Amino acid sequence: MSTNKEILYKGIKHLGFALPLMFIGPSIIHMSFKNQNHPFYIPVLGLGIIFCLLSIYLIFKGIQTIMKSLFDGNK
Repeated sequence: MSTNKEILYKGIKHLGFALPLMFIGPSIIHMSFKNQNHPFYIPVLGLGIIFCLLSIYLIFKGIQTIMKSLFDGNK
């Protein structure tokens, strides 16, 4: 049983893209809540929420892809 390295690298790439989003999303949400009187409060809050949801999705897809590469082999 061997690992499919191409699929493994793809999963690691997903996790690599998720890592900065895990920090950027909550930072944007925090800045948004500190500036609630600003006219761009709602769009900035929405952007932060989108970054957080995208991070969660990329983490899920990355782990799923890594598990696929480890257990499916060279199929």
